Amino acid sequence: MTEPADDNSGKSPTAYRTIGEVAEMLGVAQHVLRFWESRFSQIKPVKRAGNRRYYRPEDIVLIRRIRELLHDEGYSIRGVQKLFKSSGTKAVLEGDGAPTAASPAPMASPIDVSAGREQALRDILGELREIRDILR
Repeated sequence: MTEPADDNSGKSPTAYRTIGEVAEMLGVAQHVLRFWESRFSQIKPVKRAGNRRYYRPEDIVLIRRIRELLHDEGYSIRGVQKLFKSSGTKAVLEGDGAPTAASPAPMASPIDVSAGREQALRDILGELREIRDILR
């Protein structure tokens, strides 16, 4: 597992980070980190007095990979959850869990493509419902 990069805090690479430091380091808002924590059981920051979160270096590596999958590779939250479930956390962190341009997925028949599209639309609809429920 690699150490967190892009850290200008002057702290040791093994030091715990606050949610604000992690949010700044990864370029996401704090509320996004809290939301991801509610959706991915693999994210388990240490909580101290007043429920203050402290992220370990391995938490940051995991969150960075989730961010890459969601923002850079176009996965949905449900898609990343399925990826973790099917491949395991270690495989996803090492990049073995997700198909890449170097190892494209096998060609699917037209029936498979429409079924895949239908599932993707269901995933998106489920995420929209979750967001709606959160905003209520």
